[in-house]
Parts: sequence; structure tokens; C-alpha cells
Amino acid sequence: MTTHTIPVSGMTCGHCEGSVRDALARVPGVQVQAVDRDAAQATVQAPESVSRKQLAAAIEDIGFDVDPAWASA
Repeated sequence: MTTHTIPVSGMTCGHCEGSVRDALARVPGVQVQAVDRDAAQATVQAPESVSRKQLAAAIEDIGFDVDPAWASA
């Protein structure tokens, strides 16, 4: 498992945090550790088989933004 701290912009409330948490939790094997709108980030543990692009896509598919530089690193 790898720990990822994902920069997420656009979260403004607890509902936003919950939406991001749920989207990430739907990625197979991902365990959500924290989603923090004030810090503008989400922290997850994911299997090596899950790419940064997959994590970013899960968040972007529900309308939030992930720094493209993070997703392609």
C-alpha cells in the first residue's frame, strides 16, 4: 500500500468532503484516511496497482480539481 496526499481544490463544505471521500472509496482497494477542505487535500492508502491518474479521475469525475502535476507525477 502507498499513502497519497492528493491536492483537491473546490471543496467548500462538509458535503464536499463527503463526496470526495465517497468517490475515492469507490476505487477498488483504496482506504480513505482523511479529507480536509481547509487543507485542500485528501489522504488515502492505495494498492500499488492504483495510479495517481485513477485517484485524480475519481475526484475530477464528481466536479473537483486535482493539480495535474500531482496526477502525472
